[in-house]
Amino acid sequence: MPPLLLIPLIAYNFFAFLFMGGNPAGWSQQLLTIPMVSGVSWSLTAGDLILVVGLVCLFFEVLKSTNTGRNSVIEHMLSVVVFVIFLVEFLLVGAAASSVFFILMMMAIVDVVAGFTVSITGAGRDVTMGG
Repeated sequence: MPPLLLIPLIAYNFFAFLFMGGNPAGWSQQLLTIPMVSGVSWSLTAGDLILVVGLVCLFFEVLKSTNTGRNSVIEHMLSVVVFVIFLVEFLLVGAAASSVFFILMMMAIVDVVAGFTVSITGAGRDVTMGG
């Protein structure tokens, strides 16, 4: 199964290029505003929404990383590829020069580090229990 953080990566690029004309400032566009009991209005921006999608994907990626087996190594390598795509795009593509994209990229590196950490920890437990 491909890394779930591909979803916000593809969604970011889809909306940034198709609807925002490659301008990263479009992520600050307000989608909705809700009046709160405190009297202050709470606004949800397009960037906030895609970050929430990224967090949900990261949560499920961390859950997936607890599985051990042959497929876990492939999934970890694919997660590294997704992070590299984020990094290259952040450095080279103007539409990716936003804090929203940067935070999504940080989620991708957390996925990589968490996946390898969980796998190494699990493998260490397997070795000590078997020996």
